[in-house]
Amino acid sequence: MKSQSEVVCWVDNRVATLGVRWYNGRSNTSKRGYMSNQEVGLRTVFVDNKPTSRQLRKAKLVVVEGDQKGKSFELTKSRTYVGRSSVNDITLKDTSVSSTHFELRAEEDGLLLRDLGSTNGTLLGGCRVREVYLAPNTTFRAGNTTFSFQPSDEIIDIPLSAEEHFQGVIGRSVSMREVFATLAKVAPSELTCLIEGDTGTGKERIARAIHDASRRSSKPYVVLDCSSIPKDLMESYVFGHEKGAFTGAVNQHKGAFEQANGGTLFMDEIGELDLTLQPKLLRVLENREFKRVGGNQTIRTDVRVIAATNRDLRQMVNEGSFREDLYFRLGVININIPALKERREDIPLLVESFIADVASRRPDLPKMRMTADAMDMLMSYTWPGNVRELKNVIERAANLANDGKIERADLQLANSLGPAPVAAPQVSASQTAGDISHITVDLNLPYKDGKQVVLNAYEYDYLKKIIAEFDGNISQASNEAGLTRYHLRELLKKHDLK
Repeated sequence: MKSQSEVVCWVDNRVATLGVRWYNGRSNTSKRGYMSNQEVGLRTVFVDNKPTSRQLRKAKLVVVEGDQKGKSFELTKSRTYVGRSSVNDITLKDTSVSSTHFELRAEEDGLLLRDLGSTNGTLLGGCRVREVYLAPNTTFRAGNTTFSFQPSDEIIDIPLSAEEHFQGVIGRSVSMREVFATLAKVAPSELTCLIEGDTGTGKERIARAIHDASRRSSKPYVVLDCSSIPKDLMESYVFGHEKGAFTGAVNQHKGAFEQANGGTLFMDEIGELDLTLQPKLLRVLENREFKRVGGNQTIRTDVRVIAATNRDLRQMVNEGSFREDLYFRLGVININIPALKERREDIPLLVESFIADVASRRPDLPKMRMTADAMDMLMSYTWPGNVRELKNVIERAANLANDGKIERADLQLANSLGPAPVAAPQVSASQTAGDISHITVDLNLPYKDGKQVVLNAYEYDYLKKIIAEFDGNISQASNEAGLTRYHLRELLKKHDLK
């Protein structure tokens, strides 16, 4: 079975699809065996029809043209980032290469080369490609550097958890079992972790699971949402303040690091942390001591820090909005949570769990069950809001169902391809920031979920208008929006507008 990936050529800042380049992948049945000598990417090993591990074929990129000609770089991870910046796994000296130029991602269909919105593009066969699966010994160019992709004979085994859960986080998919295996190793340690993933993938649940499985489980677990704290109060929330430190500081306040002493501090949306505060956080992580705002006393702290973000911190480092040294200090262990659309086999398990949760809180409701037609709709939906959106959909459907029988109509999904009604535009980009009377507040949602609904609505409306304004021209639209082309493309994909 051949898998395909779009090959794109850019002409006068417009995209022209030239066709497809194919990689001769293997059928699903071959994924049950061990990786053959010709296969690249990832393969899942099954024993008695149960996934037990994944295999990754090591490879290398050899520079065949350019200033670093003859140099080779090993590919030993499922994701490898390449560019001029030191935040990448492979750092190039070529000044015509973008800060983070492209990534190589090992998948079941092969090794995917993906351009990350670079300035000069990634070229294969003379065409500028967006993403393409590489066959062995393929050459491609980034900037003034030409690479040859050369697989090796060495195989890396990636263990999978035998369980379908980890401390309350559930999933039977191979991608989640790989995450669970990593969590089982990381949780008992004292290592700082950076959890990355789209909005709604369950990053906070993962952080809590790490704490609960650690030696600090009986100690405080403190959550600090960096996106919900005003900029001028952020330092006080993080480090605390003394009485009289600023107007309104009528009492001494212990910040998040003091509150979490002995336990775990989860810093959610770390990408929203103000740039001026980042060096102070770095010093705490390195020296384990700080001072309250307006105070002179140095306070020692014993805290394990877990951070999470749905933003591309590498890109933020390249743009100067996130410190490089802090990025490395937070990312001692990186845990990437896959989007729900990449782990659809987990949907029935998640639905079962959410229905049981509703039943435990609403004993007055009849016993609930999902019809096959409704489940088919859930399985084919794109889930831009990920697990959080699925949970909200099930809770709403459970309350709308007649006699506990959840039908397709109860899900209130407009169709199986477009954005869900919960993320549909409620806020117009043309309305002024001061007018909030049009915002619909749903008190049935937690604060964070409700806020995300409004943000999703604004993003969807804004992106739809600005991409139409510039007739699909990414470069012009990104300049007008004040975003990088890569960031704009990612937002468009998130809302299925690309």
